[in-house]
Amino acid sequence: MKIAVLSRNKKLYSTRRLVEAAEQRGHEVQVIDVLRCYMNITSLKPTIHYRGEVLEGFDAVIPRIGASVTFYGTAVLRQFEMMNVFPLNESVAITRSRDKLRSAQLLARKGVGMPVTGFAHNPDDINDLIKEVGGSPLVIKLLEGTQGIGVVLAETKKAAESVIQAFMGLKANIMVQEFIKEAGGSDLRCFVVGGKVVATMKRQGPEGEFRSNLHRGGIASLVRLTPAERATAVRAASIMGLEVCGVDLLRSNHGPVVMEVNSSPGLEGIEKASEKDVAGIIIQYMEKRVAEVAHRTSRSRTRGKG
Repeated sequence: MKIAVLSRNKKLYSTRRLVEAAEQRGHEVQVIDVLRCYMNITSLKPTIHYRGEVLEGFDAVIPRIGASVTFYGTAVLRQFEMMNVFPLNESVAITRSRDKLRSAQLLARKGVGMPVTGFAHNPDDINDLIKEVGGSPLVIKLLEGTQGIGVVLAETKKAAESVIQAFMGLKANIMVQEFIKEAGGSDLRCFVVGGKVVATMKRQGPEGEFRSNLHRGGIASLVRLTPAERATAVRAASIMGLEVCGVDLLRSNHGPVVMEVNSSPGLEGIEKASEKDVAGIIIQYMEKRVAEVAHRTSRSRTRGKG
């Protein structure tokens, strides 16, 4: 197959591993910076141009789109989809998962365990909002934040009021969540591929830090999931419509709760903690899906001729 990897930096661990895994299985791979793509949007022959050349002949595309370029990145991915190139994750699923509020609403609607979450616009409603999530301590999140940036733990009601007022004063979109104290500054990253949890790790934040992100100094270790945790991760991925994703769970007193569903999860931490070839698993799954799509298309054309 000829595979496009949408990534702004070919030197990133995750990008390098996907390229290595694909090439080891005999595929041709090109890493493409989405911000250098430009498109001809037409119903007759949609095309993507990259550094002066037309991109063509691709069988599959692996989107590794950073949160800061979601809008343009998913536009490029949609163009690949218009050209009938198989996307490992569809553009609509990525856009859905990147909207923290929409994700929370979709998961809650399907009955998936989540921290109690509040959302408001008017500063006059702050006190009621704090009560709705169980009071302080509570977590305040920027809807546009990633890798733990824009996430604040307010330990008192006064601190919560001050932080929420500050964010609202800056016209920033935030949501407020109950603080799961019993998680002890740790979470579980469940790597889901094709409706199965293929690798897991526990991320533990450093002393005094409630965020467990590896980018914030967290430490990864091997962990065994309970059946409920495994089922929750698979269900969350399905609700988001993602074929490949990282589902972050917290262990709460009332069972596993979903913190986030990440459409471009990093491979370095999970591969080292689990000692699994996650990149290879992803490529094998993509081979299977491309073959299935090709088979369905072939059967459809055969029936059409009949």
